[in-house]
Amino acid sequence: MRQRTIASHFARAALGGMQRRGIDCSSLLQQSGIQSELLSEPRARIAPEQFARLIQLVWQQLDDEYMGFGHGPSKRGTFAMMCHALIHCRSLEKALARGLLFYGLFPDAPRLSLRREGDWARLSLDDSALRDPDHFLSECLLVIWHRLGSWLIGQRIRLEHATFSYDRPEHSGEYDLLFPCPILFNAETSSLLFHARYLSMPLLQDERTLKHFLERSPADLLARPDDGDSLSNQLRRLLSRDCNRWPDLDGVAEQMHISPQTLRRHLREEGTSFQGLKDQLRRDMAIYHLSRADLSLQQIAEQLGFSEPSAFHRAFKKWIGLTPGAYRAQEV
Repeated sequence: MRQRTIASHFARAALGGMQRRGIDCSSLLQQSGIQSELLSEPRARIAPEQFARLIQLVWQQLDDEYMGFGHGPSKRGTFAMMCHALIHCRSLEKALARGLLFYGLFPDAPRLSLRREGDWARLSLDDSALRDPDHFLSECLLVIWHRLGSWLIGQRIRLEHATFSYDRPEHSGEYDLLFPCPILFNAETSSLLFHARYLSMPLLQDERTLKHFLERSPADLLARPDDGDSLSNQLRRLLSRDCNRWPDLDGVAEQMHISPQTLRRHLREEGTSFQGLKDQLRRDMAIYHLSRADLSLQQIAEQLGFSEPSAFHRAFKKWIGLTPGAYRAQEV
């Protein structure tokens, strides 16, 4: 219930390769439990499991793990074979090097490289040859390699910064879910920078855990937002512990052992606010409950701390572009 929802932009973007080939996407949306009307509403959100299912169906339909955005296709199973090739490496550095070497055997594969820069390591992507107007595949590749590396060593690799070779996209507000770190657009290359100490860490996974991992990955890697260690993410986790009581900013600041003024300033520096984070959490909880039939609209409003259902209706329409009733009707 506390999982972050995913912007409708990513569902639209995921279908771009199919649409360019003139393939009807309505069946895939139906199988994913996503109403096509939601994709026409920029503010709409979908559940992570719906997005993961959509990605899997696109791969099946196209037999292409690049979803039609690469210079050439990458047949289904390629990612799994790459994982089997690296799972017995002794360190993360050797595993990543072997994985990148594996993809280097395919002439049409997007080029990724890993290099050390003093105390830092940079994973870079050459996305110049991609047919990817929404930068969807570029985002996917960097997210997958970052989260694969984190899974291999059993801990989240903290990103120091991320750079992108293109202009700031309209959906850049979603990047904190993908790359929770400082971000620079219009850079020389698209890349992720992290401390080189991670490279020497041993792999904690094996063939047994890999089998389970591959049952849903890499789709699951893409659908699971990165709850990084920023103050806004810490605050979201704190608020979600008891969603039946919504503390005010002063109460939260006291729990975090900082002053309200300091909390406001740090959130402002991260481009958000206390009220904005509460609204995001309420929005995601509302979508969770509306996709099920266990609570009435009035009960959902009460759980989210609204004094009356009409206030919940107004807030949800502002967040999503649809009323709660209309959203629930599309989920049925």
